[in-house]
Amino acid sequence: MWPVGVVLALVFATAILVAAVVVWAGWHLLGAPKMQPERRIDSQTLFDLVKLALGAVAGAGALVALVVAYRRQRVSEDGALRDATRLHTERFTTAVSQLGDEAAAVRLGGVHALTGLADDAPTRELRQTCIDVLCAYLRLPYTAETDLPEGAAEAHSYRALREVRRTTIRLIRDHLRLPRNHHHSWQGHSFDFTSVVFDGGDLGGAVFSGGAVHFHGASFSGSAINFSGAVFSGATVNFGDASHLGGADFSDGFVNFSGAVFSGGLVNFRGSLFSGATVKFDGATFSGATVDFNGAVFSGGAVDFSEAVGPAPLGLVPEAGSPIPQGLTLAASWRSLGV
Repeated sequence: MWPVGVVLALVFATAILVAAVVVWAGWHLLGAPKMQPERRIDSQTLFDLVKLALGAVAGAGALVALVVAYRRQRVSEDGALRDATRLHTERFTTAVSQLGDEAAAVRLGGVHALTGLADDAPTRELRQTCIDVLCAYLRLPYTAETDLPEGAAEAHSYRALREVRRTTIRLIRDHLRLPRNHHHSWQGHSFDFTSVVFDGGDLGGAVFSGGAVHFHGASFSGSAINFSGAVFSGATVNFGDASHLGGADFSDGFVNFSGAVFSGGLVNFRGSLFSGATVKFDGATFSGATVDFNGAVFSGGAVDFSEAVGPAPLGLVPEAGSPIPQGLTLAASWRSLGV
């Protein structure tokens, strides 16, 4: 969308240069003899010169028409994008207002509306905005049902809120399971689950490839969440500490990484707390990824690496890169590993 005069000048200069190169190459490749000067021009030669001039004028007109048509197409596309963005903004405002409603059913509708809006987003940036809002909803203050006083009157509303949150996690998982070339896939986007309280949920089979996924400060305490079959490939996934936050808290919870594949990228459990938790990495594959358990605290519970394949994560055994012993159950074998 440069000034039309500049564009036309560049187009004509390029056309003349290309024509000159073609004529020169053809002249020499065909072995044409030197041109002989003529003192007089006959009518046939003059007629050929007139045809050549008219052809040059017609070619120039075609170039001008091509430039104008291209600019018209660009303006039309920009206008269509502006209309799509305006419609997206209107739908986005409605969906966010639903997400902030007090009624759980209306919130659930807002979650589905935002998900559909992310799928229809005209640009990658607008899709990321929808994903950011869904993650921000999960980061809102929340008390797990296991932490409520027994017989509390709020238990019913908490169960409804938990259903909305689990639906949000499920929709994120479903989009991360889609192949990256699928037009509704969310692979490669960033997800911020910082300090989220996971009161259950299923991320099994999700593919974290590209982007950054933050779980630092997240709490899996007293809950069961499934990462079985998840693939961590090319993404930076952080369960560990960051700035003033501690690592993820797996205390008394059950987190399942069975069969997960850690291939490429960085997965950080640095500083995470495994206290009374059951965390399963059985059958996991560690290949090409940097998986870091340095500074993680293990106290009670069981962390199972049986049938895991590949070099051990950093901090898991004294010498990083040594193979994981077959049938290793971390709670039973931690002392024997000298850690």
